[in-house]
Parts: sequence; C-alpha cells; structure tokens
Amino acid sequence: MLTPTFNALLREAQFTKEMLGTGATQIRLANYATKGIYFQAFTSLSTGLERIGKLCLMLDYFIETGGKFPTLKEMKHEVGHKLELLYHRSQEVVQRRSIQLRFMHDLSDPVRSAIISVLHDFADGDRYSNIDVLITGGASADPIARWFNEVDMPLFSSCVSQKKKEQIAHNARVGAQLMSSFSMVMHTAETGEEISTFEKASRCTGIWEAVAPHRQLAVLQVIRYWTELIRELGYAAQALPGEHIPHFEEIFGMFYNDDSYLKSRKTWEKL
Repeated sequence: MLTPTFNALLREAQFTKEMLGTGATQIRLANYATKGIYFQAFTSLSTGLERIGKLCLMLDYFIETGGKFPTLKEMKHEVGHKLELLYHRSQEVVQRRSIQLRFMHDLSDPVRSAIISVLHDFADGDRYSNIDVLITGGASADPIARWFNEVDMPLFSSCVSQKKKEQIAHNARVGAQLMSSFSMVMHTAETGEEISTFEKASRCTGIWEAVAPHRQLAVLQVIRYWTELIRELGYAAQALPGEHIPHFEEIFGMFYNDDSYLKSRKTWEKL
C-alpha cells in the first residue's frame, strides 16, 4: 500500500519534472521579439530548480535522521526561493556524502553560475521588474538583459564559430540592402536598446538562432546536475526501513543523459 509520504513525494517530483521540461523548452524559443517567453521560461525554471533543490535537501535530512523531514520553517523561511543557497547546500551534501556525479561535479563555471544567479534573483524579486519601474519610477534590474549579457553573449563568444559570426553579419548587411528601402523596424533588444533598422534586427535574430541551442544545453546541464543528485539521494533513502520512496531516477530520467542526447531534443515537456 502506498503511503502518504510516497504519494506526496511522487506528486511533487512529477510536477517539478514538468516545470523543468517546460522551462527547458521555452528558454530555446525566447528572443528579443518574444520577451514574454523569457518570463515564462524563467518562471518555470526557477520554480522547478527550487523544488528539485528542496527535494534533495529533504531527502538528505530524511537519510540523516532515519526517516524524518525538515520543518516548514527550515524550508520556507530559511531557504525560501534562494536558488544560490540551495546550490551551495547541495555542494555540501555532495562533499559530505562523497557522492560521485557522473556528468558535472559542480556548476562553478561562469555561464552555469550566471544561470543560477539570474534565476535566483528572478525568483527573489526581479520577476516584478516591470511593475517596480511603474511603481517606483526608477530603474530596476532587468532579468532579460542580465541573461543576454551574462549567459547568451558569453555562449555566443565561446560556442559560435567565427565563420558563423561573419555569416550573421553578412546576411544582416545584404538583407538591409534589399529590404531597408521599403521596410520599417521598431523593436527593442534584450538589453532595452532600440532596434530601428533591418540590419540590426537581422543581426539580433542571427545571434539568437546561433546561441539558442547552446543556451538550452547549458540549462539542461544545470537540470541534469540536480537530477543526478536526487537519484543518488533517492537510492540512499530507499535503503532505509519504513517509508516507501519513489524511484526518482525514473521520474527525472529524460534529463539523465549525456550532452549528445540533450542536444538532440528541442522540446522537453514530454518523455
């Protein structure tokens, strides 16, 4: 007979997996012309990472205490939406339990650290950045601009070939020569800068198309880190007598794959 603990953990893990899958799909689609998708992706990813992080901490506590879970105060008030704190706590768990992760032992490189930082600040208040501007009348941290500067541009610089960069610039110039005389452009870039020429719009589109798969892969690698950790903690929790623990390796299994598989998929909402 399935226990209330099993059912609660199962439902939470399933919901979390779906949020992560939705966010991983949306982050590939977001660009300067569809900024709302950035907020959808950030909401799904920050929520999913918070929940899988808390599941990991609860499982660690469960193992440590022989079958108990932490209090609401510890999870809600001490940890809250703090993704960076959850990550630091996860590293403590990895070291204390000598857990050997197969893919990435940590997320300390600049791009993946930036992903966690942007999503941390988004969950902690930047999700209201537009409302803050309207209410306070002043400048506010823009999570889309931060993502572009701290995630996308470093990926564009390091992962996109020089030949591809030159092709993007060339296509933008040629397109402008053909289209500028009878077209009008009015957009804003991720940074808030005005886009008023066809050449600039084409260049922005080219950068997005080039960086989108690398951006998605980096996000999936962050998700995979947590997937590895919850697998290992799940195995240890299942070894304890008493409560039944779900098979987290099955629930999050689609994320537990090498980079070649992660690159092969564009959508992650379904198995």
